[in-house]
Amino acid sequence: MTTPAGSGRGFGSVSWWGLSPALDLQAESPPVDPDSQADTVHSTPELDVLLLGSVDGRHLLRTLSRAKLWPRRRFNFFVLENNLEAVARHMLIFSLALEEPEKMGLQERSETFLEVWGNALLRPPVAAFVRAQADLLAHLVPEPDRLEEQLPWLSLRALKFRERDALEAVFRFWTGGEKGPEAFPMSRLWDSRLRHYLGSRYDARRGVSDWDLRMKLHDRGAQVIHPQEFRRWRDTGVAFELRDSSAYHVPNRTLASGRLLSYRGERVAARGYWGDIATGPFVAFGIEADDESLLRTSNGQPVKTAGEITQHNVTELLREVAAWGRARATGGDPEEQQHAEGSPEPGTPAPTPESFTIHFLPLNSAQTLHHKSCYNGRFQLLYVACGMVHLLIPELGACVAPGGNLIVELARYLVDVRQEQLQGFHTRVRELAQAAGFAPQTGARPSETFARFCKSQESALGNTVPAVEPGTPPLDVLAQPLEASSPALEGLTQPLQGGNPHCEPCQLPSESPGSLSEVLAQPQGALAPPNCESDSKTGV
Repeated sequence: MTTPAGSGRGFGSVSWWGLSPALDLQAESPPVDPDSQADTVHSTPELDVLLLGSVDGRHLLRTLSRAKLWPRRRFNFFVLENNLEAVARHMLIFSLALEEPEKMGLQERSETFLEVWGNALLRPPVAAFVRAQADLLAHLVPEPDRLEEQLPWLSLRALKFRERDALEAVFRFWTGGEKGPEAFPMSRLWDSRLRHYLGSRYDARRGVSDWDLRMKLHDRGAQVIHPQEFRRWRDTGVAFELRDSSAYHVPNRTLASGRLLSYRGERVAARGYWGDIATGPFVAFGIEADDESLLRTSNGQPVKTAGEITQHNVTELLREVAAWGRARATGGDPEEQQHAEGSPEPGTPAPTPESFTIHFLPLNSAQTLHHKSCYNGRFQLLYVACGMVHLLIPELGACVAPGGNLIVELARYLVDVRQEQLQGFHTRVRELAQAAGFAPQTGARPSETFARFCKSQESALGNTVPAVEPGTPPLDVLAQPLEASSPALEGLTQPLQGGNPHCEPCQLPSESPGSLSEVLAQPQGALAPPNCESDSKTGV
């Protein structure tokens, strides 16, 4: 995974987009039981889902877009991330997806979504939208009543007060309170990350990107990613070039995150780009499609690129999700809703503003959720991203209802992970799931992207969890993190208060050991880096 030429750590320490296609969570959840799941307030069956590290809301958006294909349910999405910037991006993405059609048309909304979500550089109109929306959210976060009135689908009540204050600060930074391009020089930060990742291979980066694409991503099922779009993203961070290339020059501040660095013997906070520079945002919406014609090949080559498929899928997704926004604008009136463009088919109840709620949970709360009766045994579905697998412990399993399902994202599309390491990671996931009270789903379709499990009835009888000493990694799941340290590299970060700190990263207080900032929970030995001696000497 590491190389003498570079760090070999392209995933980064913060995840901004998913490494797996979007899922319809209703299709992954147990069947509806009207007798036991009836919501006495709304007279509608409920679906309670807990998601760890979903980062970009793709699963939630796809679930909402396909809701009309299922019997009506009320959705309660509980989202737990390991950094507040990801929470802020969730809020921005959903406020964009639910924007009223009168204010922003479908094409403009889908193009804005793609740029904010997956591009390091933005067009000036998109950057202006981000600033305006961030200013609105910055004013709403400190005022729960106004927030609930204007964004009824959002709940921040579970967050701590200091987390809300920090969340407001994130939005303030997005509004451009710190003027000038030097506040977040994205192009320089991207190039510094790339140089650090490739090392002596930097001058041959075109050949490296072609190798990673053809020999890794294409072999693992992402053949629709075109070399030209992948190479452009690797070089500039622009994945979706919907206009002339010269139009993209404004840094995307939503991709900024903070980190503690050592500067002259003291720890200082600095902003930088710590996200993915290896795989790209093409996997989430760009390698699968409901319309099979988009995946057609001619002479052995795909007729559509991943960017084109992503744009089509996102446009159709936002077209369906817009029905939820229209229901809010019309007050949930089914008569008015039925005549709206793209409304659900006749006979399908129109969604209402109260039909779903996104609850954001406190950072680092996965190990303590079971102490609250409102979460213990509540969730019918648990989703765990590959970078949060270390949190799959019995305490978390206690929050899943008997017969509930577990979906774990695998590391299939991490280009720095070899095939034998993928198999070792999958084996470790099964061990952790079994220890947490889950068993493999019977009859589940084989998948190299997700591992599917079911909560066994026996594990729910006692529903008691043994005490775990604080700070003790459960079941030895955590090995040496891939981003535990990095060598000094000037230009890799942007200090918050001037100066050029010596880049010796240490963990932010809000991050837990082995979180997404450390990429992947590795089993001892099975996923150990190949040249551990050079790592210990260089600190990489």
